[in-house]
Amino acid sequence: MGRKVSLVAGALVALTAVASLAGPAAAGDRVQHRLDALVSQDGFPGALASVRSNGKVRDYAAGARVPLDGRVRIGSNTKTFTAVVVLQLVGEGKVALDQTVAHYLPGVVEDRRITVRQLLQQTSGLPDYDDVLFTEPQDLVGLSHSYYDPRRLVDAALTRPAGTPGAKWEYSNTNYILAGLIVERVTARPVGEEITRRIIEPLRLRDTYWPQQGEQDIAGRHPRGYVAVAPGAPWVDVTRMDPSFGWAAGQLISTPSDLRTFLEALVQGRLLAPAQQAAMLKTVPSPDFEPTDGWEYGLGIARHALPCGGFAWGHGGDIQGFETRNLVTGDGRSAVVAVTALPTTLEMTAHVSEAVDAALC
Repeated sequence: MGRKVSLVAGALVALTAVASLAGPAAAGDRVQHRLDALVSQDGFPGALASVRSNGKVRDYAAGARVPLDGRVRIGSNTKTFTAVVVLQLVGEGKVALDQTVAHYLPGVVEDRRITVRQLLQQTSGLPDYDDVLFTEPQDLVGLSHSYYDPRRLVDAALTRPAGTPGAKWEYSNTNYILAGLIVERVTARPVGEEITRRIIEPLRLRDTYWPQQGEQDIAGRHPRGYVAVAPGAPWVDVTRMDPSFGWAAGQLISTPSDLRTFLEALVQGRLLAPAQQAAMLKTVPSPDFEPTDGWEYGLGIARHALPCGGFAWGHGGDIQGFETRNLVTGDGRSAVVAVTALPTTLEMTAHVSEAVDAALC
């Protein structure tokens, strides 16, 4: 589901912390302070975090019955996994970034100018299906058990006028549904299976998995996930929901530590050949990706200018019940925060992103 900040894919949650592994006291106190503020001032039900600093890892959890490093729905972080698979196929000569979508998926998209690169870069001009299917705040609850076939998602998006390919950056989940369909057309295998075989298994991400069709529960240890249909409205438990609305744009389940491990491996160049790594990390301006400043978008990953200098890479994701924000630096620092509710204001989202910044700075 969506990563952009909107009514449907909004802001985040709150937390206090319990450290699992010893690390530098100052860094731990700084993270603890930020998490405490998210709980006490923003009032969300729970959150989890995993932070690497100075070579040491600390995991955090807060809220009622929130397990340390439990499994959560990671929403649009799935896009980064999907982009890696597409870029691996590029390296294998099975996909070309500047080939048209119509070449791989004839008859699916009318505009024959749209390229694979533009899908991954969010510059295709295609409308976002979530703006069509989720039109009221209560849809976050009312449609949470609905199953959506990937082609239904694309067809819904194409009922809206499209922009000019390559003209501007604009976040659209539709791009990554099409990327997933290209993976399936080229490999003749399900996209979830390709993500598992190419990324999850080699990195030994034991708590990361692709839910099967119709699977609505989260396996293993996990916190409850909530939504509120308006600021100040009561939290509604949506832990059990159908994630097909996200598919290749947002379906995966993981833990903060697994997601951190994946992003570290990606930024360190362990998943892509140099040419594809360079293509992924070539960015364009991405206004409205976050309510905080300093973001540019590559191919399924974003670069963020840190307030303490330098930059880091990440993505983040929103889906019913959960939001994640994450960053990884080139010198080995990393932080993932997963909260157990979708917040209802842009300010809350900004506070979560700022907590990740503070963990790295």
